Amino acid sequence: MIHPSSPEISNEHEALIQFLYLAPVGLVQVALDGTIGMINPISAQLLMPLSRDGNLNNLFTALESVAPALRYLCADFSPAQGVICDAMYIHLNAGIQDKYASKVFSLSIIKLDESRLMAVLSDVTQHLRCERELKQTDAWLNTIHTRMTDYAMVTLDQLGRVEAWNESIGRVTGFDSEALLGQPYSIFYPSKPDRREHLLNQLREADENGWSLDEGIRQRADGTEFWGSAMISPLRNRDQPPDVGGYSELRDPAYCLIIRDISDQREASERQRKAAYSDYLTGLANRRAFFEAAELELERSKQSTRPTAMIMFDADHFKAVNDCFGHPSGDAVLRHLAAALSATFRDVDVVARVGGEEFAVLLPSTDLADAAELANRLRTLVEAASVMVNGESIRYTVSAGVAAMDDRLGRLDNLMQRADQALYAAKARGRNRVDCWTPDCPTYKDHLKGGTNAA
Repeated sequence: MIHPSSPEISNEHEALIQFLYLAPVGLVQVALDGTIGMINPISAQLLMPLSRDGNLNNLFTALESVAPALRYLCADFSPAQGVICDAMYIHLNAGIQDKYASKVFSLSIIKLDESRLMAVLSDVTQHLRCERELKQTDAWLNTIHTRMTDYAMVTLDQLGRVEAWNESIGRVTGFDSEALLGQPYSIFYPSKPDRREHLLNQLREADENGWSLDEGIRQRADGTEFWGSAMISPLRNRDQPPDVGGYSELRDPAYCLIIRDISDQREASERQRKAAYSDYLTGLANRRAFFEAAELELERSKQSTRPTAMIMFDADHFKAVNDCFGHPSGDAVLRHLAAALSATFRDVDVVARVGGEEFAVLLPSTDLADAAELANRLRTLVEAASVMVNGESIRYTVSAGVAAMDDRLGRLDNLMQRADQALYAAKARGRNRVDCWTPDCPTYKDHLKGGTNAA
Protein backbone atom coordinates (compact mmCIF):
# COMPACT_ATOMS: atom_id res chain seq x y z
CA MET A 1 0.00 0.00 0.00
CA ILE A 2 1.30 3.43 -0.96
CA HIS A 3 1.12 6.02 1.78
CA PRO A 4 -0.71 9.27 0.76
CA SER A 5 2.41 11.28 1.56
CA SER A 6 4.70 9.06 -0.50
CA PRO A 7 6.84 10.64 -3.27
CA GLU A 8 4.86 8.72 -5.92
CA ILE A 9 1.56 10.27 -4.86
CA SER A 10 3.12 13.72 -4.54
CA ASN A 11 4.61 13.47 -8.03
CA GLU A 12 1.28 12.38 -9.51
CA HIS A 13 -0.51 15.22 -7.75
CA GLU A 14 2.04 17.72 -9.04
CA ALA A 15 1.68 16.33 -12.58
CA LEU A 16 -2.11 16.62 -12.34
CA ILE A 17 -1.94 20.23 -11.16
CA GLN A 18 0.49 21.03 -13.98
CA PHE A 19 -1.85 19.45 -16.51
CA LEU A 20 -4.84 21.44 -15.24
CA TYR A 21 -2.98 24.72 -15.48
CA LEU A 22 -1.39 24.01 -18.87
CA ALA A 23 -4.47 22.45 -20.49
CA PRO A 24 -5.43 24.16 -23.80
CA VAL A 25 -9.04 24.59 -22.60
CA GLY A 26 -10.57 26.25 -19.58
CA LEU A 27 -11.17 23.95 -16.61
CA VAL A 28 -13.16 24.88 -13.51
CA GLN A 29 -13.97 22.62 -10.58
CA VAL A 30 -17.03 23.82 -8.67
CA ALA A 31 -19.37 22.73 -5.90
CA LEU A 32 -23.00 21.92 -6.68
CA ASP A 33 -23.99 25.49 -5.79
CA GLY A 34 -21.44 26.88 -8.27
CA THR A 35 -18.74 27.85 -5.76
CA ILE A 36 -15.38 27.68 -7.55
CA GLY A 37 -12.79 25.41 -5.95
CA MET A 38 -10.19 25.37 -8.72
CA ILE A 39 -9.84 27.40 -11.90
CA ASN A 40 -7.05 27.37 -14.47
CA PRO A 41 -5.69 30.49 -16.23
CA ILE A 42 -7.63 30.00 -19.50
CA SER A 43 -10.93 29.80 -17.61
CA ALA A 44 -10.07 32.95 -15.68
CA GLN A 45 -9.22 34.73 -18.93
CA LEU A 46 -12.52 33.69 -20.53
CA LEU A 47 -14.72 34.43 -17.52
CA MET A 48 -13.16 37.62 -16.17
CA PRO A 49 -14.90 39.94 -18.74
CA LEU A 50 -18.24 38.67 -17.39
CA SER A 51 -17.46 39.45 -13.76
CA ARG A 52 -19.00 42.72 -12.59
CA ASP A 53 -16.79 43.09 -9.50
CA GLY A 54 -13.63 41.40 -10.80
CA ASN A 55 -14.09 38.37 -8.52
CA LEU A 56 -14.63 34.82 -9.74
CA ASN A 57 -16.10 33.06 -6.71
CA ASN A 58 -19.11 31.34 -8.27
CA LEU A 59 -19.44 29.97 -11.80
CA PHE A 60 -23.24 30.33 -11.95
CA THR A 61 -23.03 33.95 -10.81
CA ALA A 62 -20.31 34.73 -13.35
CA LEU A 63 -22.43 33.26 -16.17
CA GLU A 64 -25.81 34.53 -14.92
CA SER A 65 -26.05 37.32 -17.49
CA VAL A 66 -25.32 35.05 -20.47
CA ALA A 67 -26.51 31.58 -19.35
CA PRO A 68 -29.29 32.09 -16.78
CA ALA A 69 -30.57 28.51 -17.16
CA LEU A 70 -27.27 26.93 -16.11
CA ARG A 71 -28.07 26.89 -12.40
CA TYR A 72 -31.37 25.10 -13.07
CA LEU A 73 -29.80 22.54 -15.39
CA CYS A 74 -27.29 21.54 -12.72
CA ALA A 75 -29.84 21.53 -9.89
CA ASP A 76 -32.25 19.32 -11.87
CA PHE A 77 -29.60 16.73 -12.78
CA SER A 78 -30.38 13.82 -10.44
CA PRO A 79 -27.82 11.09 -11.34
CA ALA A 80 -24.78 10.79 -9.08
CA GLN A 81 -22.46 11.19 -12.08
CA GLY A 82 -22.74 12.13 -15.73
CA VAL A 83 -22.75 14.84 -18.37
CA ILE A 84 -25.10 17.73 -17.50
CA CYS A 85 -24.52 19.72 -20.69
CA ASP A 86 -22.26 19.07 -23.64
CA ALA A 87 -20.83 21.86 -25.82
CA MET A 88 -23.49 24.42 -24.92
CA TYR A 89 -22.90 27.62 -26.90
CA ILE A 90 -22.78 30.82 -24.84
CA HIS A 91 -22.80 34.22 -26.56
CA LEU A 92 -21.10 36.96 -24.60
CA ASN A 93 -22.92 40.14 -23.68
CA ALA A 94 -23.04 42.16 -26.88
CA GLY A 95 -24.06 45.36 -25.14
CA ILE A 96 -20.98 45.92 -23.01
CA GLN A 97 -17.77 45.98 -24.99
CA ASP A 98 -17.34 45.69 -28.73
CA LYS A 99 -14.26 43.49 -28.52
CA TYR A 100 -16.24 40.81 -26.71
CA ALA A 101 -19.41 41.18 -28.74
CA SER A 102 -18.76 38.47 -31.31
CA LYS A 103 -17.23 35.86 -29.00
CA VAL A 104 -18.93 32.52 -28.45
CA PHE A 105 -17.95 30.02 -25.77
CA SER A 106 -18.57 26.30 -25.64
CA LEU A 107 -19.40 25.01 -22.16
CA SER A 108 -19.57 21.39 -20.98
CA ILE A 109 -20.34 20.43 -17.39
CA ILE A 110 -19.75 17.00 -15.88
CA LYS A 111 -21.01 15.90 -12.48
CA LEU A 112 -18.08 14.10 -10.84
CA ASP A 113 -19.86 13.02 -7.67
CA GLU A 114 -22.49 14.20 -5.20
CA SER A 115 -20.53 17.32 -4.31
CA ARG A 116 -18.38 18.33 -7.32
CA LEU A 117 -18.84 19.50 -10.90
CA MET A 118 -16.21 20.02 -13.58
CA ALA A 119 -16.75 22.68 -16.24
CA VAL A 120 -14.85 22.79 -19.54
CA LEU A 121 -14.75 26.13 -21.39
CA SER A 122 -13.36 26.97 -24.83
CA ASP A 123 -13.62 29.82 -27.31
CA VAL A 124 -15.42 28.48 -30.42
CA THR A 125 -16.04 31.77 -32.21
CA GLN A 126 -14.10 30.80 -35.32
CA HIS A 127 -15.43 27.26 -35.27
CA LEU A 128 -19.01 28.56 -35.23
CA ARG A 129 -18.36 30.71 -38.29
CA CYS A 130 -17.12 27.64 -40.15
CA GLU A 131 -20.10 25.65 -38.91
CA ARG A 132 -22.53 28.12 -40.45
CA GLU A 133 -20.75 27.90 -43.79
CA LEU A 134 -21.08 24.10 -43.74
CA LYS A 135 -24.86 24.24 -43.35
CA GLN A 136 -25.34 24.95 -47.04
CA THR A 137 -23.26 21.92 -48.00
CA ASP A 138 -25.17 19.68 -45.62
CA ALA A 139 -28.50 20.93 -46.95
CA TRP A 140 -27.57 20.15 -50.54
CA LEU A 141 -26.19 16.72 -49.62
CA ASN A 142 -29.41 15.86 -47.79
CA THR A 143 -31.36 16.75 -50.90
CA ILE A 144 -29.10 14.69 -53.17
CA HIS A 145 -29.33 11.61 -50.93
CA THR A 146 -33.11 11.84 -50.63
CA ARG A 147 -35.17 9.74 -53.02
CA MET A 148 -36.61 11.67 -55.95
CA THR A 149 -40.21 11.11 -54.77
CA ASP A 150 -39.57 12.79 -51.43
CA TYR A 151 -39.19 16.37 -52.62
CA ALA A 152 -40.92 18.92 -54.81
CA MET A 153 -38.86 21.34 -56.87
CA VAL A 154 -40.34 24.71 -57.83
CA THR A 155 -38.90 27.70 -59.68
CA LEU A 156 -39.93 31.18 -58.55
CA ASP A 157 -39.82 34.60 -60.12
CA GLN A 158 -38.19 37.62 -58.49
CA LEU A 159 -41.21 38.21 -56.27
CA GLY A 160 -41.43 34.60 -55.08
CA ARG A 161 -44.26 33.52 -57.41
CA VAL A 162 -44.42 30.00 -58.83
CA GLU A 163 -43.27 29.58 -62.44
CA ALA A 164 -42.60 25.86 -62.88
CA TRP A 165 -42.44 22.62 -60.87
CA ASN A 166 -41.49 18.96 -61.07
CA GLU A 167 -43.95 16.08 -61.12
CA SER A 168 -43.59 15.46 -57.37
CA ILE A 169 -45.41 18.68 -56.48
CA GLY A 170 -48.78 16.95 -56.25
CA ARG A 171 -47.41 14.00 -54.30
CA VAL A 172 -45.70 16.19 -51.67
CA THR A 173 -48.12 19.13 -51.39
CA GLY A 174 -51.36 17.87 -52.91
CA PHE A 175 -51.70 20.96 -55.11
CA ASP A 176 -52.94 20.80 -58.68
CA SER A 177 -49.89 21.91 -60.61
CA GLU A 178 -51.87 24.08 -63.04
CA ALA A 179 -53.41 26.03 -60.16
CA LEU A 180 -49.96 27.02 -58.86
CA LEU A 181 -48.87 29.20 -61.78
CA GLY A 182 -48.33 32.76 -60.60
CA GLN A 183 -49.16 31.99 -56.95
CA PRO A 184 -46.76 33.25 -54.21
CA TYR A 185 -44.87 30.39 -52.62
CA SER A 186 -46.61 31.26 -49.34
CA ILE A 187 -49.33 28.94 -50.68
CA PHE A 188 -47.30 26.10 -49.17
CA TYR A 189 -47.39 27.70 -45.68
CA PRO A 190 -50.20 28.17 -43.12
CA SER A 191 -51.72 31.63 -43.42
CA LYS A 192 -50.46 34.18 -40.86
CA PRO A 193 -50.53 38.01 -40.83
CA ASP A 194 -46.76 38.34 -41.09
CA ARG A 195 -46.21 35.36 -43.40
CA ARG A 196 -45.52 37.42 -46.52
CA GLU A 197 -42.78 39.42 -44.79
CA HIS A 198 -41.19 36.26 -43.43
CA LEU A 199 -41.05 34.68 -46.87
CA LEU A 200 -39.58 37.80 -48.45
CA ASN A 201 -36.90 37.59 -45.76
CA GLN A 202 -36.06 34.10 -47.01
CA LEU A 203 -35.57 35.45 -50.53
CA ARG A 204 -33.31 38.24 -49.25
CA GLU A 205 -31.29 35.73 -47.26
CA ALA A 206 -30.88 33.55 -50.36
CA ASP A 207 -29.70 36.58 -52.36
CA GLU A 208 -27.13 37.48 -49.73
CA ASN A 209 -25.81 34.05 -48.73
CA GLY A 210 -26.46 32.01 -51.88
CA TRP A 211 -29.09 29.89 -50.10
CA SER A 212 -31.74 29.88 -47.39
CA LEU A 213 -32.91 26.87 -45.39
CA ASP A 214 -36.02 26.85 -43.24
CA GLU A 215 -37.79 24.05 -41.33
CA GLY A 216 -41.31 24.28 -39.98
CA ILE A 217 -45.00 23.72 -40.60
CA ARG A 218 -46.05 23.45 -44.27
CA GLN A 219 -49.59 23.18 -45.62
CA ARG A 220 -51.07 20.90 -48.27
CA ALA A 221 -53.84 21.82 -50.68
CA ASP A 222 -56.50 20.20 -48.47
CA GLY A 223 -55.42 22.26 -45.45
CA THR A 224 -53.59 19.45 -43.64
CA GLU A 225 -50.17 20.29 -42.29
CA PHE A 226 -46.81 18.52 -42.35
CA TRP A 227 -43.30 19.21 -41.08
CA GLY A 228 -41.16 20.23 -43.99
CA SER A 229 -37.91 21.83 -45.00
CA ALA A 230 -37.72 24.52 -47.68
CA MET A 231 -34.43 25.44 -49.30
CA ILE A 232 -34.21 28.42 -51.65
CA SER A 233 -31.30 29.11 -53.97
CA PRO A 234 -31.03 32.08 -56.36
CA LEU A 235 -30.67 31.37 -60.07
CA ARG A 236 -28.90 33.31 -62.80
CA ASN A 237 -30.54 35.73 -65.24
CA ARG A 238 -32.01 37.94 -62.52
CA ASP A 239 -30.79 41.29 -63.83
CA GLN A 240 -34.17 42.68 -64.84
CA PRO A 241 -35.91 44.73 -62.13
CA PRO A 242 -39.02 43.28 -60.49
CA ASP A 243 -42.33 44.61 -61.81
CA VAL A 244 -45.14 44.27 -59.32
CA GLY A 245 -47.70 45.20 -61.95
CA GLY A 246 -47.87 42.00 -63.95
CA TYR A 247 -46.67 38.44 -63.67
CA SER A 248 -46.15 37.97 -67.39
CA GLU A 249 -43.34 40.54 -67.48
CA LEU A 250 -41.12 38.44 -65.18
CA ARG A 251 -40.06 35.75 -67.62
CA ASP A 252 -36.81 34.44 -66.17
CA PRO A 253 -36.85 32.23 -63.06
CA ALA A 254 -35.09 33.87 -60.14
CA TYR A 255 -35.07 31.17 -57.46
CA CYS A 256 -35.20 27.41 -57.05
CA LEU A 257 -37.35 26.17 -54.14
CA ILE A 258 -37.05 22.59 -52.87
CA ILE A 259 -39.71 21.37 -50.42
CA ARG A 260 -39.21 18.12 -48.53
CA ASP A 261 -41.64 16.32 -46.25
CA ILE A 262 -39.54 15.45 -43.19
CA SER A 263 -42.39 14.75 -40.78
CA ASP A 264 -40.62 11.58 -39.61
CA GLN A 265 -37.70 13.74 -38.45
CA ARG A 266 -39.78 16.37 -36.67
CA GLU A 267 -39.46 15.03 -33.14
CA ALA A 268 -35.69 14.66 -33.35
CA SER A 269 -35.33 18.02 -35.10
CA GLU A 270 -37.48 19.82 -32.52
CA ARG A 271 -35.62 18.16 -29.66
CA GLN A 272 -32.28 19.22 -31.10
CA ARG A 273 -33.50 22.76 -31.78
CA LYS A 274 -34.96 23.11 -28.30
CA ALA A 275 -31.75 21.91 -26.66
CA ALA A 276 -29.62 24.33 -28.68
CA TYR A 277 -31.86 27.38 -29.01
CA SER A 278 -34.51 27.39 -26.27
CA ASP A 279 -34.27 28.85 -22.79
CA TYR A 280 -34.54 26.05 -20.25
CA LEU A 281 -36.93 27.86 -17.90
CA THR A 282 -39.25 29.91 -20.12
CA GLY A 283 -39.25 28.09 -23.47
CA LEU A 284 -38.42 31.32 -25.31
CA ALA A 285 -35.41 31.64 -27.58
CA ASN A 286 -32.16 31.67 -25.63
CA ARG A 287 -29.23 34.03 -25.95
CA ARG A 288 -27.57 32.05 -28.73
CA ALA A 289 -30.76 31.97 -30.80
CA PHE A 290 -31.34 35.68 -30.27
CA PHE A 291 -27.92 36.80 -31.45
CA GLU A 292 -27.93 34.53 -34.50
CA ALA A 293 -31.43 35.58 -35.56
CA ALA A 294 -30.92 39.25 -34.70
CA GLU A 295 -27.66 39.53 -36.62
CA LEU A 296 -29.34 37.99 -39.66
CA GLU A 297 -32.30 40.35 -39.33
CA LEU A 298 -30.06 43.42 -39.13
CA GLU A 299 -28.34 42.33 -42.34
CA ARG A 300 -31.75 42.06 -43.99
CA SER A 301 -32.70 45.53 -42.79
CA LYS A 302 -29.56 46.96 -44.40
CA GLN A 303 -30.43 45.36 -47.73
CA SER A 304 -34.04 46.55 -47.75
CA THR A 305 -33.57 49.83 -45.81
CA ARG A 306 -36.56 49.00 -43.64
CA PRO A 307 -36.83 50.23 -40.04
CA THR A 308 -35.77 47.92 -37.22
CA ALA A 309 -36.21 48.43 -33.47
CA MET A 310 -35.17 46.66 -30.29
CA ILE A 311 -36.78 46.53 -26.86
CA MET A 312 -35.02 45.44 -23.68
CA PHE A 313 -37.35 44.38 -20.83
CA ASP A 314 -36.39 43.82 -17.20
CA ALA A 315 -38.56 42.64 -14.29
CA ASP A 316 -38.53 45.36 -11.60
CA HIS A 317 -37.23 44.48 -8.12
CA PHE A 318 -36.96 40.83 -9.12
CA LYS A 319 -34.54 40.04 -6.28
CA ALA A 320 -37.24 41.12 -3.85
CA VAL A 321 -39.65 38.65 -5.45
CA ASN A 322 -37.15 35.83 -4.90
CA ASP A 323 -36.40 36.97 -1.34
CA CYS A 324 -40.05 37.32 -0.32
CA PHE A 325 -41.67 34.37 -2.10
CA GLY A 326 -38.76 32.03 -2.90
CA HIS A 327 -36.96 31.11 -6.10
CA PRO A 328 -39.72 28.77 -7.39
CA SER A 329 -42.12 31.71 -7.28
CA GLY A 330 -39.54 33.86 -9.05
CA ASP A 331 -39.34 31.21 -11.76
CA ALA A 332 -43.13 31.33 -12.10
CA VAL A 333 -42.97 35.10 -12.56
CA LEU A 334 -40.38 34.73 -15.33
CA ARG A 335 -42.53 32.12 -17.07
CA HIS A 336 -45.53 34.45 -16.80
CA LEU A 337 -43.54 37.29 -18.34
CA ALA A 338 -42.35 35.00 -21.14
CA ALA A 339 -45.95 34.02 -21.92
CA ALA A 340 -46.99 37.69 -22.02
CA LEU A 341 -44.15 38.46 -24.44
CA SER A 342 -45.16 35.58 -26.71
CA ALA A 343 -48.76 36.78 -26.74
CA THR A 344 -47.84 40.42 -27.46
CA PHE A 345 -45.30 40.15 -30.26
CA ARG A 346 -45.46 38.74 -33.79
CA ASP A 347 -43.99 35.49 -35.08
CA VAL A 348 -41.55 37.50 -37.18
CA ASP A 349 -40.22 39.30 -34.08
CA VAL A 350 -37.23 37.76 -32.29
CA VAL A 351 -38.19 37.31 -28.61
CA ALA A 352 -35.63 35.87 -26.19
CA ARG A 353 -34.48 35.64 -22.60
CA VAL A 354 -30.96 37.07 -22.61
CA GLY A 355 -30.25 37.36 -18.87
CA GLY A 356 -31.59 36.35 -15.47
CA GLU A 357 -34.71 38.56 -15.57
CA GLU A 358 -33.84 40.38 -18.80
CA PHE A 359 -35.61 39.81 -22.11
CA ALA A 360 -34.96 41.24 -25.57
CA VAL A 361 -37.21 41.71 -28.59
CA LEU A 362 -36.03 42.62 -32.10
CA LEU A 363 -38.81 44.01 -34.28
CA PRO A 364 -38.35 44.03 -38.09
CA SER A 365 -40.18 46.70 -40.12
CA THR A 366 -40.96 48.63 -36.93
CA ASP A 367 -39.98 52.20 -36.12
CA LEU A 368 -39.24 53.69 -32.71
CA ALA A 369 -42.76 54.98 -32.06
CA ASP A 370 -44.47 51.69 -32.88
CA ALA A 371 -41.93 49.74 -30.82
CA ALA A 372 -42.54 52.03 -27.83
CA GLU A 373 -46.29 51.50 -28.20
CA LEU A 374 -45.83 47.72 -28.16
CA ALA A 375 -43.53 47.95 -25.15
CA ASN A 376 -46.15 49.96 -23.28
CA ARG A 377 -48.81 47.42 -24.23
CA LEU A 378 -46.71 44.67 -22.65
CA ARG A 379 -45.94 46.81 -19.59
CA THR A 380 -49.66 47.53 -19.06
CA LEU A 381 -50.56 43.87 -19.50
CA VAL A 382 -48.06 42.81 -16.85
CA GLU A 383 -49.06 45.55 -14.41
CA ALA A 384 -52.71 44.48 -14.56
CA ALA A 385 -52.00 40.77 -14.06
CA SER A 386 -50.98 38.65 -11.08
CA VAL A 387 -49.21 35.33 -10.79
CA MET A 388 -50.76 32.71 -8.50
CA VAL A 389 -48.20 30.44 -6.82
CA ASN A 390 -49.28 28.06 -4.03
CA GLY A 391 -52.33 30.17 -3.32
CA GLU A 392 -50.35 33.43 -3.14
CA SER A 393 -50.95 36.27 -5.58
CA ILE A 394 -47.74 37.90 -6.80
CA ARG A 395 -47.86 41.19 -8.66
CA TYR A 396 -44.87 42.65 -10.46
CA THR A 397 -43.98 45.26 -13.07
CA VAL A 398 -41.47 45.62 -15.87
CA SER A 399 -39.37 48.44 -17.26
CA ALA A 400 -38.36 48.72 -20.90
CA GLY A 401 -35.84 50.52 -23.06
CA VAL A 402 -36.45 51.07 -26.78
CA ALA A 403 -33.98 51.91 -29.53
CA ALA A 404 -34.16 52.04 -33.32
CA MET A 405 -31.54 51.21 -35.93
CA ASP A 406 -30.11 54.12 -37.91
CA ASP A 407 -27.36 54.65 -40.49
CA ARG A 408 -24.72 55.28 -37.82
CA LEU A 409 -25.25 51.89 -36.16
CA GLY A 410 -23.62 49.04 -37.99
CA ARG A 411 -23.74 46.28 -35.40
CA LEU A 412 -26.11 44.43 -33.13
CA ASP A 413 -24.15 45.28 -30.00
CA ASN A 414 -24.50 49.02 -30.74
CA LEU A 415 -28.29 48.75 -31.01
CA MET A 416 -28.47 46.58 -27.91
CA GLN A 417 -26.32 49.05 -25.99
CA ARG A 418 -28.74 51.87 -26.82
CA ALA A 419 -31.75 49.81 -25.72
CA ASP A 420 -29.88 48.96 -22.50
CA GLN A 421 -29.18 52.64 -21.82
CA ALA A 422 -32.85 53.47 -22.29
CA LEU A 423 -33.76 50.60 -19.94
CA TYR A 424 -31.45 51.92 -17.22
CA ALA A 425 -33.00 55.36 -17.69
CA ALA A 426 -36.49 53.91 -17.24
CA LYS A 427 -35.43 52.23 -14.01
CA ALA A 428 -33.69 55.34 -12.71
CA ARG A 429 -36.88 57.36 -13.32
CA GLY A 430 -39.07 55.17 -11.15
CA ARG A 431 -39.47 51.82 -12.97
CA ASN A 432 -42.70 50.44 -14.46
CA ARG A 433 -42.19 52.67 -17.47
CA VAL A 434 -40.89 52.68 -21.04
CA ASP A 435 -38.10 55.01 -22.17
CA CYS A 436 -36.76 55.54 -25.68
CA TRP A 437 -33.08 56.06 -26.37
CA THR A 438 -31.84 59.61 -26.90
CA PRO A 439 -28.25 60.87 -27.31
CA ASP A 440 -28.23 62.15 -23.71
CA CYS A 441 -29.32 58.80 -22.25
CA PRO A 442 -27.03 57.92 -19.29
CA THR A 443 -24.96 54.75 -19.58
CA TYR A 444 -24.73 51.97 -17.01
CA LYS A 445 -21.36 53.37 -15.88
CA ASP A 446 -23.00 56.76 -15.35
CA HIS A 447 -25.52 55.13 -13.03
CA LEU A 448 -22.74 53.46 -11.07
CA LYS A 449 -20.83 56.72 -10.72
CA GLY A 450 -23.95 58.46 -9.51
CA GLY A 451 -24.76 55.72 -7.03
CA THR A 452 -28.08 54.95 -8.73
CA ASN A 453 -29.47 51.47 -8.14
CA ALA A 454 -31.05 50.44 -11.40
CA ALA A 455 -31.58 46.80 -10.50
